[in-house]
Amino acid sequence: MNYTVWVPLVLPLLAVPAARRLAEALPPRLAAWLLAGTAVALAACSTVALLLLAGAGALRLPPVAALGHFELPVVGDQVTVAAACVAAVLLAVVVTALVRTARRHLVLAARARRDAVAAGTAAGDLTVLQDPGPDAYALPGRPGRIVVTTGMLRALGAAEREALLAHERAHLAGRHHLFLAAFALARSCHPALRALRGPLSYALERWADEAAAAAVGDRRLAARAIGRAALASRPGAPRPHAALPATTGPVPRRVAALLTLPPARAPRAPRTIALVLASCLTLSAACALEAAHDLHGSIELAQGER
Repeated sequence: MNYTVWVPLVLPLLAVPAARRLAEALPPRLAAWLLAGTAVALAACSTVALLLLAGAGALRLPPVAALGHFELPVVGDQVTVAAACVAAVLLAVVVTALVRTARRHLVLAARARRDAVAAGTAAGDLTVLQDPGPDAYALPGRPGRIVVTTGMLRALGAAEREALLAHERAHLAGRHHLFLAAFALARSCHPALRALRGPLSYALERWADEAAAAAVGDRRLAARAIGRAALASRPGAPRPHAALPATTGPVPRRVAALLTLPPARAPRAPRTIALVLASCLTLSAACALEAAHDLHGSIELAQGER
């Protein structure tokens, strides 16, 4: 393997700022897809690079070489033992983090739904908790549920409650929990990807805001509902791990966006930023494939010389 195997490990440092900048110029739905897709693609390429580095080092071990029937000097010649060992350690950390993150999401999401149903009064997709503290959030599942406290119901008017519930239903309909789950797995693979967490959460909330405004037919009503719900909510209120609340993120910025009429046409994304991001993603995938092809060719050459 040559230098190409290192490229997927470095490119996220350039691709992440480009993705953040590009997402600001896109509609919320496209921004969410862009951020989540970028994170998953970069995570996959960097993990493959670690796997190839660790694999090249493993092929230099005499037992592995004997098992594959190839000569040691040919395979992994450009990968040092130290680099392979570091890659193996990092790969083990990544795999452990992926398993723990996936298990945590599955277990805590199921527990949150079970606890909400047991503690509240269910009516359709709505569960009402007897709690004076105002709060509302969506819980994914089959089917998904909207959890709202009696305190939140009292804090809002009838029309505002309808807008708030429309926001939470938009989270469930858009399967926004899958975006967050995919990102949680991706950020376990490369530390640079953590910088996309805030923009992705904001894009998902703005997506739900716009869906709620369309559902009630009044952008000002949706903005008022989001603002009043955020003011009424308790700061730092405990919520289930998988909850998607309407009162998170930069609420003033979201309210201002709802009070501003959307442009007649979608804004044009900055071409330079889009080109930089597309180049990073393409180059990362191409280098990972090239490194895999190069390692495979070295193994075949070693087996042939044997």
